[in-house]
Amino acid sequence: MLDLVLPLECGGCGAPATRWCPACIAELAVAPDEPLIITPRQDPGVPVFALGRYAGARRQAIVALKERGRTDLVPPLAAVVADALRTLIRWGLIDTPLTVVPAPTRTLAARRRGGDPVTKIARAATIGVDGLQVRPALRLRAFTRDSVGLSSGQRQRNIEGRVRQRAPVSGYVLVFDDVVTTGATAAESVRVLQTSDAQVMGVLALAHA
Repeated sequence: MLDLVLPLECGGCGAPATRWCPACIAELAVAPDEPLIITPRQDPGVPVFALGRYAGARRQAIVALKERGRTDLVPPLAAVVADALRTLIRWGLIDTPLTVVPAPTRTLAARRRGGDPVTKIARAATIGVDGLQVRPALRLRAFTRDSVGLSSGQRQRNIEGRVRQRAPVSGYVLVFDDVVTTGATAAESVRVLQTSDAQVMGVLALAHA
């Protein structure tokens, strides 16, 4: 009866009667050679790691979390991020102690979504991983446009100079975001963090477009 009133479906593929099906678990699982280094159009000057293309179950889950309030998808997405973090540490590509800094989001968007999904995933992913902490140290200036639908050049102009540091961060830092598209937000986030005592080791994203 509850399924008839509030239909339960997989956040990745829409399969009925489950929040996250085995097929989508397998699709998002971190492979032995992942995360991969990608080359966004705007180079942030540090390695950019991504767990896969912004497509299929990965895309559907991110959209469902951000636009449809599917906060129940935070745990499965955080689980793959945690696996990626452990892999990067094991490979020696990031060092601990490490501060994970979520990429900044628009204040209005975060309010509409009941909080920042990127920060929620980061916090859940770092639980149980030794030497990691999360610090939401970046913010966007007011009136920054939503980047959806903007060209590469427009994204760069929209974000340039609009990322601000709202809390001091020092030591080893990793920027985390849900999707890297042109790299504009990642590049500006890295630039701002590097003006303090932070040593930015890279950028990690759930997906790349």
